[in-house]
Amino acid sequence: MPLAGLDKKLLGILAVLGAVLALSAQDAAIKLISTFFPLHEIILVRAGIALALVLLIVRWEGGFGILKTDRPGLQVLRCLLIVMANTMFFLGLAALPLAEAVAIFFVAPVFITALAAPMLGERIGPYRWAAVVAGLLGVVVMTRPGTAAFRIEAFFPVAAALAYALTQMLTRRLGVTSKASALAFYIQLAFLIVSSTVGLSIGDGRFSGSSHPSLEFLTREWVRPDAAHFALMILIGIFSAVGTYLISQAYRTGEAAIIAPFEYFALPLSVLWGYLLWGELPAGTAWLGMTLIVGAGLFLFYREMLHGRPLAVERPMPRNR
Repeated sequence: MPLAGLDKKLLGILAVLGAVLALSAQDAAIKLISTFFPLHEIILVRAGIALALVLLIVRWEGGFGILKTDRPGLQVLRCLLIVMANTMFFLGLAALPLAEAVAIFFVAPVFITALAAPMLGERIGPYRWAAVVAGLLGVVVMTRPGTAAFRIEAFFPVAAALAYALTQMLTRRLGVTSKASALAFYIQLAFLIVSSTVGLSIGDGRFSGSSHPSLEFLTREWVRPDAAHFALMILIGIFSAVGTYLISQAYRTGEAAIIAPFEYFALPLSVLWGYLLWGELPAGTAWLGMTLIVGAGLFLFYREMLHGRPLAVERPMPRNR
């Protein structure tokens, strides 16, 4: 293997690991303050900080001219789907253990594969369908519908994964030629506009008072943060900007088939954050569900690499979540 090729792959792996670390820290920090502030207030501050950093990157990468797009409708639709994915994920995060929310969200590659047949006309072979079934079975094991252990909030990360999968289908079908920094700009701008609109509409707390942590996270009254909380919100914005930029650069630098599996490093990190901050450890059934979901995702990445198919190469958010 040529040294230059090795360096490129290594840089890509290091970039995705850095992105996962930043975004995992962001998720933990948002869950940490989810009992004090409404989601849209946190996202507004995060988007403001991230947008400022992204604009610096835009200027460094070529100037504001790179923000011009010949597909404004596509950009708007993609941004709305990513905002939806983020909202659903963080609403689930407010009520679920961190590791479980992250693991359920990783069913996204399963949805992407399942949607590739009706939306892209792609032929899905028996091995990939078996992985889809295994991944969905993992979601059933973790959410346990029909039992006393079932919680409706477990479906929020599922909805987030589905919105993310639709984003990927849209990207594959129509194509996006913008630079990574330009895409990040549009996404952060969308977060800024949507969170401001929601804050102006229900930020007075008129709908708050629910005993459900997810609903209360959405409807809670805006609160002026103290110095410590505001500093944490600034860190969340920095984590978001750095994470989304690094993950975009990872896929621009390295091969998607090599980079993608390293995103699953987020799962052990979320287990670590959950244990250190809340004393949480997944139950036995949750470990089984995680294994099925992660195993299905990794197998699908392998099959797509084997047949030269495009991989899911962006994080919403989310991942942008």
